[in-house]
Amino acid sequence: MSLSPRDVVQRFFQLVRSGKQPDAAQDYMAEQVLAHQMTAENETTVHRTPTNYADHVREMLDAYGTFQLEVQELLAQEDRVYVRWKQTGTHIGEVDGFSPTGKPIVEIASAVYRVEDAKIVEYWIQIDREGIRAQLERNAK
Repeated sequence: MSLSPRDVVQRFFQLVRSGKQPDAAQDYMAEQVLAHQMTAENETTVHRTPTNYADHVREMLDAYGTFQLEVQELLAQEDRVYVRWKQTGTHIGEVDGFSPTGKPIVEIASAVYRVEDAKIVEYWIQIDREGIRAQLERNAK
């Protein structure tokens, strides 16, 4: 039985994005995923593989330790799944040139995932990078 797009993304968050099992990315992502990253007026598209996504999650673990990931909203329609989440961790590794402070850091983000054949094939993500930067600056004082 094939998983619904909602189930694919929900499990992806529970296991992979949460940092619990980064290498399970291969179970939920296509071999090549288009990752559209929205930063103010500048959209960048990155090609992600399950392996480099798992590495990306490990980088977050290095920067924020074992973080808490709270899915605040998850909506599905056909092949698209919208997720809004809050990630809370501790600044234990260098982030954007800021040395570790040992203080809490919160990331608020959302993304729309497109699922085909029970695999994530594309997503559009927005992260409150300004909020993260402000926390890093405040914590560095």
